[in-house]
Amino acid sequence: QVQLVESGGGLVQPGGSLRLSCAASGSIFSINAMGWYRQAPGKERELVAVITSDGSTNYADSVKGRFTISRDNAKNTVYLQMNSLKPEDTAVYYCNADLWRRAGRDQYWGQGTQVTVSS
Repeated sequence: QVQLVESGGGLVQPGGSLRLSCAASGSIFSINAMGWYRQAPGKERELVAVITSDGSTNYADSVKGRFTISRDNAKNTVYLQMNSLKPEDTAVYYCNADLWRRAGRDQYWGQGTQVTVSS
């Protein structure tokens, strides 16, 4: 069994910052990519940022220059530093992990954490 536990969401004013964390635990051999997705009301879930096991990153155009993804491989944890937040960043943010278990390769999702940007 694998669990992804997210933390760090909340309410912030426009221009503010938040840091999300996601820790993976369970019977994990290795983790390939870890990423953050978000889903706003009435919209489809979209990729925000992803980081591979060797540290390569990819960002949605809408967050480039404002968000930074990083990971601590020893802790199986991924972070998302969000700066200069805008109201349009309001969404539920989900952590995703592409990993190897004894049974093979699979993807897991966290439960989601709400980020609200509002004055």
